[in-house]
Amino acid sequence: MTLQVLDAYIETVAVAGPGLSSWEAAAPVLRGEQRYSPAELPAYQPNLLPPNERRRASHTVRMAFRVAEAATRGDAVRARDLATVFVSADGDLQIANRLCTALATPQRPVSPTDFHNSVHNAAAGYWSIAAGAQGPSTAISAWDAGFVVGLLEALSMVHVEHRDTLLVAYDLPASEPLWRKRPVGCGFGVALLLCVQPRGNPLARLRVEPATAAETTLSDPALESLRCSNPAARALPLLQLLARQQPGAVYLAASNGSAENTLSLTTGSP
Repeated sequence: MTLQVLDAYIETVAVAGPGLSSWEAAAPVLRGEQRYSPAELPAYQPNLLPPNERRRASHTVRMAFRVAEAATRGDAVRARDLATVFVSADGDLQIANRLCTALATPQRPVSPTDFHNSVHNAAAGYWSIAAGAQGPSTAISAWDAGFVVGLLEALSMVHVEHRDTLLVAYDLPASEPLWRKRPVGCGFGVALLLCVQPRGNPLARLRVEPATAAETTLSDPALESLRCSNPAARALPLLQLLARQQPGAVYLAASNGSAENTLSLTTGSP
């Protein structure tokens, strides 16, 4: 991998998954202070979306907004000025399944709303409407390495465009029969707000560079199972490092879990 060292300040972090309903709830679990207990996430209504778009938003879009709004603290003015990178390994497989089912029937009753939400950058489009964002925006798919590839894209945006950048990674399970081919175990989302310069009291300074090492796993079997069950949850080792609020490093696979293609993610004091 040919890559220069990239760094940025992490202003905020947001997470949503079974038993990890927010960063405030997740941090003590990731530090080992509380036992991890998976629990279903409550339904979420995006606050920034206008009512018409809110009604049309799919479960996948709502997951993206759950963490994106938390990472920007619902500040529409702040959100409007950010570059964005939205990452989903598979897009909205529930909608893909419904479209395929409809097309297989004689009448082909495709829902206009499903068709509207079927594109991979649907969440990015909804976000531009909600936040009035007109900055650079990218939608990425990279299978199980999506979070890492998205992080590289976001850090590149920070360095090349000199723009604070919101990274949002999210994936939800498919319904049958697609689930058998792509068995994502649960819904999970994570968002990082990466800044060119420190603002307020940033969580950490993040440094990313190429490495040759096995990807970092989690010692807690339940959290490790969660990490492996959803592409966006591959971010958990970095989130654990941030929760501990101590300098350190983790290794995340940039493709297919290969030790020949990993990134070293190091956090330090802002």
